[in-house]
Amino acid sequence: MGKIFLFVSVVIIGFLGLLFFANKNDETKTAIIIPTAIPTSIPATIIPTNTITSSIPTPTVATISAEQFISDMASKSAVIKTTKGDITMSFYTSDSPNTVFNFIKKASSGFYNNLLFHRVEDWVVQGGDPKGDGTGGGNMPVEFNDKPFVEGSVGVASKGDGKVQNDAQFFIAKQDASWLNGKYTNFGIVTKGMDVVKKMEIGDKILGITIQ
Repeated sequence: MGKIFLFVSVVIIGFLGLLFFANKNDETKTAIIIPTAIPTSIPATIIPTNTITSSIPTPTVATISAEQFISDMASKSAVIKTTKGDITMSFYTSDSPNTVFNFIKKASSGFYNNLLFHRVEDWVVQGGDPKGDGTGGGNMPVEFNDKPFVEGSVGVASKGDGKVQNDAQFFIAKQDASWLNGKYTNFGIVTKGMDVVKKMEIGDKILGITIQ
């Protein structure tokens, strides 16, 4: 009887041992399949673009001296794009720096886009009025110089009182206009496109002005 009990005990213990080792093997296999760590980097191709662009700092506009502005603008020109064609002008930057700066600032901001040439006469064309009828625009100090008004001269509209001039409206002389000398600010000269100037009619538009 004792031998039978011993035999049964040995069988049971052996069976339990087999189950124990089988479970160990299963756990080992499972541990190999499940990753032990999560990747710490993400491929760049799946990073949303807004997380990249939003981190770019907004550029700041640096202030420059009058001397630096004059130096930088000395070789610059403007292309006035109109419904009749392009007009290219150069600036008298050293003779009328404040007027040139005001014009370039407005042109670069798109201020003149789609404004009219509201005045066309045998000797002049004038435009740039935000109201389109010759009454618009603000005031700024005049800036007279020794440049004579000849064919192609670009001047600034004013009341002719010798104190203030319009900060938006400009005109182009279609012929010599010496009676304007010393009474109106002369800030540039047409270098290309006088044929376009002479074809201008009331209501033609300034499509835009590019500084280059």
